[in-house]
Amino acid sequence: MPRETTAETTLTVHGVEVPKLGLGTWQLTGRACEQAVCEALELGYRHLDTARAYGNEAEVGRGIERSGVDRGAVFVTTKLAHTRLRAREVRQQLEGSLRDLGTDHVDLLLIHWPSRDVPLAETLDAMAQLRDAGKVRHLGVSNFPAPLVSEALDLAPILCDQVEYHPYLGQPALLSLARERDLLVTAYSPLARGKLLRDPVLREIAEAHGRTPAQVILRWLLDQPQVAAVPKAASREHRAANLEVFDFALGDGDRARIAGLERGLHTASPSWAPDWG
Repeated sequence: MPRETTAETTLTVHGVEVPKLGLGTWQLTGRACEQAVCEALELGYRHLDTARAYGNEAEVGRGIERSGVDRGAVFVTTKLAHTRLRAREVRQQLEGSLRDLGTDHVDLLLIHWPSRDVPLAETLDAMAQLRDAGKVRHLGVSNFPAPLVSEALDLAPILCDQVEYHPYLGQPALLSLARERDLLVTAYSPLARGKLLRDPVLREIAEAHGRTPAQVILRWLLDQPQVAAVPKAASREHRAANLEVFDFALGDGDRARIAGLERGLHTASPSWAPDWG
């Protein structure tokens, strides 16, 4: 049976209810992506994350359609490619996303990476116009350090910053800002691309709870105010296991040990990445 949406499985920022756990679709393509999305929705996921740069929005859209789940029940996020952030390009990208997804709106539209060439105000103004036209419900950013998020918040009603966040990579400045400004922080690569699964501390905590290291990591993230997570899960088994994180609790000692693993590890660090300070 699909897991029911409850207060435990959602969080609310600026009055917007967002499922805490979503399915990330980076590197999922073709039939495998469509199947993953369909199965995830059948299992109970109601939060999907994609991007124009992933090249899989059409498959995500077909997966939603195949699942039979009402589109209005699914929180869909997509992102604008950082190389095309002029106002005209923003409009073109969003029209392409809507066409490929087979929907008349997206719930959250993010700037995928900050641009060094296009003024942030120009991009956000174009996004706001799309929101006013009903094609976008909420605006956000991705891979923005806290000072740049503050700048964005002064220009537009930003709901979310999606960043790499996991026990090996803390985000203290961003989390502090999120609590102060009621901002959603969505963690991508929450398992550090698998590196965390072999960590002896996490394995020990997982064994004590009769869980997997992945489940412990997700529980740790989702215990935190303002935080959601969008792990990629290529198999049905892993997609199901990721949902089974709402029926056990970590102790204060567990959480402290996990937080102590921080080592500043970025697994996503392309040449266009911002200075995280």
